[in-house]
Amino acid sequence: MDIKAHSQHLTYTDWTVSETHLAPERFNSRETTFTIGNGYLGTRGSFEEGYSRALPATLIHGVYDEVPIVYTELANCPDWLPLVVIVDGDRFRLERGEILSYERQLDVQRGVLSRKVRWRSPSGITIDIVFERFASIADQHVLGLRCQVTPVDSESAIEVQASINGYPENQGFNHWELLDQGKTEHGVWLNLRTRSSRIQLGMATGIKLSGAEASLQVTNPPGYPTLTASFLASPGQTVTVEKLVTVFTSLECENPVEVACEKLAQLPEYSSLLDAHVQAWDEVWQKSDIVIEGDVTAQLAVRYNLFQLLICAPRNNDRVSIPAKTLSGFGYRGHIFWDTEIFILPFFIYTQPELARNMLTYRYHTLPGARRKAVHYGYKGAMYAWESAETGDEVTPRWLPPNDFYGEDIRIWCRDREIHISADVAYATWFYWQATGDDEWMRDCGAEIILDTAIFWSSRVEYNTKYERYEIREVIGADEYHEFVHNNAFTNRMVQWHLEKALYIYDWLGNNFPEKLNELDQKLNLSSGRRSRWNDIIANIWIPYDESTGLIEQFEGFFQLQDINLEEYEPRTKSMQAILGIEEGNKRQVLKQPDVLMLLYLMRQSQEFPYSQKTLEKNWDYYAPRTDISYGSSLGPAIHAILASDLGKTAEAYERFMQAALVDLEDVRGNAADGIHGASAGGVWQAVVLGFGGIQIGNDEPVAHPHLPHGWRRLKFNFLWRGKWHAFDLRPQEDMETRRHADMEISLPASSSESPNIRGFIFDLDGVLTDTAEYHYLAWQKLADEEGLLFNREANEGLRGVSRRESLLRIVGDKHYPEEKLQEMMDRKNQYYVDSIQNISPKDLLPGVLTLLDELRQAGIKIALGSASKNARPVVEKLGIANRIDAIADGYSVQRPKPAPDLFLYAANQLGLEPAQCVVVEDAEAGIEAALAAGMWTVGLGPASRVGEAHVILPNLADTDWTKLRAKLNDAAAQQQKARV
Repeated sequence: MDIKAHSQHLTYTDWTVSETHLAPERFNSRETTFTIGNGYLGTRGSFEEGYSRALPATLIHGVYDEVPIVYTELANCPDWLPLVVIVDGDRFRLERGEILSYERQLDVQRGVLSRKVRWRSPSGITIDIVFERFASIADQHVLGLRCQVTPVDSESAIEVQASINGYPENQGFNHWELLDQGKTEHGVWLNLRTRSSRIQLGMATGIKLSGAEASLQVTNPPGYPTLTASFLASPGQTVTVEKLVTVFTSLECENPVEVACEKLAQLPEYSSLLDAHVQAWDEVWQKSDIVIEGDVTAQLAVRYNLFQLLICAPRNNDRVSIPAKTLSGFGYRGHIFWDTEIFILPFFIYTQPELARNMLTYRYHTLPGARRKAVHYGYKGAMYAWESAETGDEVTPRWLPPNDFYGEDIRIWCRDREIHISADVAYATWFYWQATGDDEWMRDCGAEIILDTAIFWSSRVEYNTKYERYEIREVIGADEYHEFVHNNAFTNRMVQWHLEKALYIYDWLGNNFPEKLNELDQKLNLSSGRRSRWNDIIANIWIPYDESTGLIEQFEGFFQLQDINLEEYEPRTKSMQAILGIEEGNKRQVLKQPDVLMLLYLMRQSQEFPYSQKTLEKNWDYYAPRTDISYGSSLGPAIHAILASDLGKTAEAYERFMQAALVDLEDVRGNAADGIHGASAGGVWQAVVLGFGGIQIGNDEPVAHPHLPHGWRRLKFNFLWRGKWHAFDLRPQEDMETRRHADMEISLPASSSESPNIRGFIFDLDGVLTDTAEYHYLAWQKLADEEGLLFNREANEGLRGVSRRESLLRIVGDKHYPEEKLQEMMDRKNQYYVDSIQNISPKDLLPGVLTLLDELRQAGIKIALGSASKNARPVVEKLGIANRIDAIADGYSVQRPKPAPDLFLYAANQLGLEPAQCVVVEDAEAGIEAALAAGMWTVGLGPASRVGEAHVILPNLADTDWTKLRAKLNDAAAQQQKARV
């Protein structure tokens, strides 16, 4: 798989991810990133007004329809987003006109996606447009969209068209036929039906306009019912259009369009629906949130991944489950894999068990499909499909076309050979029961799953008379680089484990629910002979484990394959299978993902064979270096993170954890456009709670054995076990930040003859790289004049290095304003500033900056920006130095402003460096104080009266270079060492 560069222009806070620049080449991956949903449906982050590169999609659980080659797929449902804005005859589209400012933000705490754009039309009219949307988690059939339009510089004739698009496509294929459409006194509606599965869908929408007098018109082009509002708006006049949508299918009701229209007529105001939605999210997060202090990127990434899981988990339907790509894209066609049971379900089992129960019940309902598959292959019992959809029948494609015109079709063997899925479902069933004590569900559903799949295994194993052992031949294990192997250790041990649990469940039913056991005895023929065979398989199935060395052979003959050193292939941007080819990969000891290590991970929770610390160490040392962890499977990094954490390899654990956590946010693998990596998202929760939190069940309750990553000051989460909530609030054994703040001195070399180990530079922006202070002053002055506040250039000098909020509070002084007014004033000042910096260019770099940046990069020094400004990223881009900056810490990155050290500590963390390895270049007293508090070296630019506490003081960067700076820092280190002595 080819890999693209990491995404840029994203900023993170504890609860939000923001895009501050429209990148057309990343448009489809960002549609995935900004997906919203409510457990009933998911809607990709496409634009309301449309975009030429867009892949809009709304996917509803269970709405499958037939398609060639891949059998069935989730049908892309009618698009509820279309909302066109026309300004004096020019249609608002971001491919046309000029984008003056842009920000898109997903608030995962509230489940709200918003976008703010200042746009100049081709005719020269400037307008502010704010979009907001949500898929109600309080009422899964309700969707809300709000658009606020404000002319900036002239009165404008504005037209808004709100529509339903009845022609959605799955990559060129339309699954829908139009049945009818029409209007009511509350809006318009659309009635469609899938072509093959004959599922009906009804969607209704209405709009409400406030802030202007408007005429409302209904038009009904076939498949595209539209409501149009027209009005005049003056400069500064905000007009709000609220669009409410209801959607139902025949999977929930007999007449979905009638129910949708009735629902629309009964809906309260947009604001009330939003409040209910936000309140529902608050209740969800009270159970499922994870708090991380000391690492904003990790904090947001974890919450983002949990959000993506929560919005695709079926809340009111136990006949569907979470697909591999959730409800966020067309990848894998909405099919369900082992990803759900092994990677995703633990999060729900231990925080939202009722949702886990729904998804496991889906496996109960699809037992008939699993039985049909077993019969097809000549086996007994239930053989779960590798890829499953609505019926549980196998929907993995047999063949896929090649990537080039003249290549051979590719045979997909997973449907035939990747049979461990049946044990995976049993594993999830068992651990759900262990965690919840849900005896009723185990009796009614879980027992039949475990027992009937056990019957399949007893018919699938083979007895080798030569070696007097049971074997399982011709399989694919967890590692998919090897497609035809015998006695895969993962599969064989999981089968043995599965049969052990089947016998336990049989006895448990007999002791507690004899009538149910009798029913299953009759239905499944659970004879004593069959159970005796299970015992024989348990005792005699071969697990290729060498007790003397602790090594487990991945499959029979693995150690005889050609060995490989993955470092010899670095640097690379493709998977090893893409480099070697399928056949050559089969011949080498290279893994797509953990296999033996995956087995050890699954046995880790119950401390069952073959798991032990010694076995883990031996097999980690052998298999981890041979695993294509970067470009193989996205399922691997989180598992490696947990096991590395167990082994005390904290740095490697954190690296793998972040690889998983950012896979969709930053399109780490280059395929985020296909949809969210659901298994990776579930693995992120496991990595934090079971890995870094070290949660294990001891004496029938969860116990923490934490090993937090460097820089994490706190890890807090809830864990539900047997109906009782356990609150964990974990901190490092020694709070390094507290010690550092108390000391206020940076780490020094052992002797004065040694030089500081400088590995990174962190530059402030204003007054250091460029001088936008004048722009800030003019923006503050304009605001102060409008509000009648005293302000001048002298007062502005006191705002150097101070956050926007603190600056405003200093300006207003003793005057009291409500919080809403303060926020509005900050936003207004910021817009003045943004307007004024549009013409910044590389010529605005201060003297000496570009030369120093290039020298530092040539010396291998990492470079970060540490600025309190929330506009730092666009300014850096306009200055033309974005390619020289490795990390950005800005006003979105941390909560506490300078002189708190948080911003610089965040920057160092982003660079992967210790504070004492970093130099901060600042021109403000607050910035120098913050850098010293962080334990960093400091270079102050300006008069000693302002930056006199810095280790090195310079008037500016015009006459300096890396050699001179290094010498001055060495002198400063020697002076401080001497002072200590």
